[in-house]
Amino acid sequence: MTDDQYPQEPLEKEEEEAVEIGPPGTVPSLPARMALRQRAGGLVVPVITTLLAFAVGGLVVLATGHNPFTTYKAIFNGTGLNWFFPWVTGLARANAAINLQQTLIITTPLILTGLAVAFAFRCGMFNIGGQGQYLVGAYMSVWLGSRFVGMAGWLHILLVVVFAMLAGAAWAGIAGFLKATTGAHEVISTIMLNWIAYWGGHYLFGLGGPLQNPTQKFVPISPDVVDKARLPVFWGNPALQGLHVGLFIAIGMLFVFFVILNRTTIGYQVRAVGYNPEAAHYGGINVPRNYFLAMAISGGFAGLAGAIDMLGWAFHISTTDVEVSTVGFTGIAVALLGRNTAVGTFFAALLFGALYTGTSTRHLDPTIFRPDLAGNLAQIIQGLVVLFVGADVLVLYIWNARRKLRRKPAQPVAAPAAEART
Repeated sequence: MTDDQYPQEPLEKEEEEAVEIGPPGTVPSLPARMALRQRAGGLVVPVITTLLAFAVGGLVVLATGHNPFTTYKAIFNGTGLNWFFPWVTGLARANAAINLQQTLIITTPLILTGLAVAFAFRCGMFNIGGQGQYLVGAYMSVWLGSRFVGMAGWLHILLVVVFAMLAGAAWAGIAGFLKATTGAHEVISTIMLNWIAYWGGHYLFGLGGPLQNPTQKFVPISPDVVDKARLPVFWGNPALQGLHVGLFIAIGMLFVFFVILNRTTIGYQVRAVGYNPEAAHYGGINVPRNYFLAMAISGGFAGLAGAIDMLGWAFHISTTDVEVSTVGFTGIAVALLGRNTAVGTFFAALLFGALYTGTSTRHLDPTIFRPDLAGNLAQIIQGLVVLFVGADVLVLYIWNARRKLRRKPAQPVAAPAAEART
């Protein structure tokens, strides 16, 4: 097979300014929009999106009679990110350290669920099922983590992590298989799989369920993960949910994501299918196989997120936890804001993790803004991010129009009179 038979790779940096959105009046397809994000706009779209979301959120704060700048400053201090400022000392620094640990604990699974959505996006699919894949990974983790009491700690952790990833991969692989064999849209199938995982948790850990904690017959909760299977804490007090080594695992998965997509044959084929399935098929790439593989790998990331939460700080799961968990859904916003890249996903996950921590009732100063309302503010900003990211084609169109105006050729200068006579 010759090189010209393969779908074209993303444009190089010097070609970015020539990227066009498409004929006027047309709506680009999902793969076309994904390719456009990768080839144009740089940091413009996520930065403008974030600024717009916080600006509109500030208007909401102003409408409640509070100062948006003071509120956002209090939220920032509640995230613990002020720990990096050398002038924060004493008790304020100790509190900032505790808050930062909580921010990074929340950021860790968001990185992985963001990768779960981003990897499927790169293959032209919209993985709405990160929540269900996260839950089945959590179910597998508490089931295996509460057993094998005599197993060595590192081996027990490895066993739980591997099987949680396999559980998430298998759950997402169902949607990929249906897409590959019957053409069933992955959005519909993953939404249905989310509900199956949701009600499956109610059955497994509900009263009389097969995985309910036998020592608490009147509480719909799972057994606790044994001490040896819990992730070590490297910063903070383990009794107060200190920061565990799962953060390094999540960061490692960012490198895995990058390497798979950019340094392997599977990654090349996944990106080719995402850019243009027809051209990829013409070039000899097995499109159905890549649909399945992309979804399975995506599910593996989400299943790992469930394992890290169960082994890192939760140690058990109840039916209430199943109901209120939104980690997988937030991963959609993380991937969209991060433009489906490893670096972008990290910073987007950190933004949302900080936002959740900073607006919590434990960290936000109630004299500045009511924490119960601030939690809603975090949801508003998250929704605005998704809304404005959905308008990325418009943002890039305006950005490219500005470039065209800047590069508009100057009018020809009239020839001098002496040259005209000659």
